[in-house]
Amino acid sequence: MDHSNPKLMFCNGFVEAPLPSDTAPVAEFEPKIVYGDDGFVLEDVPHLTDYLHELPTYANPLQGHPAYTVVGQYFVHDDDAVAEKVIVHSGSPRGTHFRRAGARQRVYFESEEVKACIVTCGSLCPGINTVIREIVCGLYNMYGVKRVWGIYGGYKGFHSRNTTSLTPKAVNDIHKRGGTLLETSRGGHDARRIVDSIQDRGINQVYIIGGDETHKGASEIFQEIRRRGLKVSVAGIPRSIDNDIPVIDRSFGFDTAVEEAQRAINSAHAEAESAANGIGVVKLMGRHSGFIAMYASLASRDVDCCLIPESPFYLEGPGGLFEYIGKRLRENGHMVIVIAEGAGRELHCRDAQFNNRQVDSRISEDVGFWMSAKIKVYFRIEILICMHILMHPDYLVCDFCLLDHFNRQNKMGISLKYIDPTYMIGAIPCNAADRVYCTLLAHSVVHGAMAGYTGFAVGSVNGRHAYIPLNRILEKQNKVVITDRMWARLLSSTNQPSFLWPEDVVGDKGNEKTT
Repeated sequence: MDHSNPKLMFCNGFVEAPLPSDTAPVAEFEPKIVYGDDGFVLEDVPHLTDYLHELPTYANPLQGHPAYTVVGQYFVHDDDAVAEKVIVHSGSPRGTHFRRAGARQRVYFESEEVKACIVTCGSLCPGINTVIREIVCGLYNMYGVKRVWGIYGGYKGFHSRNTTSLTPKAVNDIHKRGGTLLETSRGGHDARRIVDSIQDRGINQVYIIGGDETHKGASEIFQEIRRRGLKVSVAGIPRSIDNDIPVIDRSFGFDTAVEEAQRAINSAHAEAESAANGIGVVKLMGRHSGFIAMYASLASRDVDCCLIPESPFYLEGPGGLFEYIGKRLRENGHMVIVIAEGAGRELHCRDAQFNNRQVDSRISEDVGFWMSAKIKVYFRIEILICMHILMHPDYLVCDFCLLDHFNRQNKMGISLKYIDPTYMIGAIPCNAADRVYCTLLAHSVVHGAMAGYTGFAVGSVNGRHAYIPLNRILEKQNKVVITDRMWARLLSSTNQPSFLWPEDVVGDKGNEKTT
């Protein structure tokens, strides 16, 4: 595809929507949308030639690389696109597509001129070090790039000029370690100061690893670079252990998190099974999206109840959580509950207000501890519960008046164990499946930056790697659809009720999707 014409783009009969005339006021960074026959839509990513119209191109060094010359059709055709949805109805439009990731025959950087930097931001996630390693090795081994720097401490590292040189030898075994070699932090994305630093150092490729807030900063950095007319590619690798990044199939590190969560669930099950009326409560990540809790519960088969932010529930009364817990204890003598950290937020806040406590909506208190305490107060008649209430009056004072009633009604002592493996999961090395995925993501993002694309993120869409506009990464959070088949499979596995009123299910049918 010819990127040299910033006004109009043709692609095998597809034509980009024409931009307004030069005299008309134009929005500075409008999305690049290409329309074609039969409802084909390509949401394209920016390219350096959109604002630098006379850039020379060079033959891709991979053409003579001994490892790749034997690969037939290794280079991706410029017209290749990846469909956002693979299931369509007969006669329906072809729908939205993204540019397919991969190496191009022509590149817009000579190997000798590339000065690349890598920065990691936000919380930890399995696989970050693997991505760092494979970006460095990909630049060195595939494209002959010798100058790669790591920015320490997230976006704030651009301000402090705290950098380190990254070579294949320096990153050789970091994939075996958890965390991030480059340290990390939140916030600090002052786009002007960061671009000043990038310009002063002569950096022309910026690789950014992080979540939605990090990519918001990446978008601002890209826009500032474009305003200044700099030949700098900005490329993002989305990271979210909660798997809440939209568009892409999954975030790297998610498979590892689900696998590691099994250890906590297995421990909770062993504890619960070994005691009379034993209850194991496991809190997993998921402030807004319950994917880890859902998939870990589905994989475990030992979970009796999974609570996620997307599925409302209530505690007391017919069909409530407490009634279900009592039923499972009477049937099996034990049960395991998995709760995502954002589940039952409204109940938690209401309980806090009843006790005159202030809850910051931006910060999730320990919902696992809160839920464990509520269960203890409802079921337990041992003297230990009285001691627990005295030790934590802020949490449980509202339940004093109900204690005698519950003791008389339930006549059930319980043994509850609470497990929170959150930081253990986030800080471990990734497993083999995620390690391969991280490698492919790193290679794809390097190919994209060398080909002159900028202001994009890379991810797997329906099993194929694609370049995704940053605005699509930022537009919303991916959430579990509780009228979807996957959630139905979870309910079938745990045999838990949906905790939904019939009108809630009917009202949510419009969001149903095929899985």
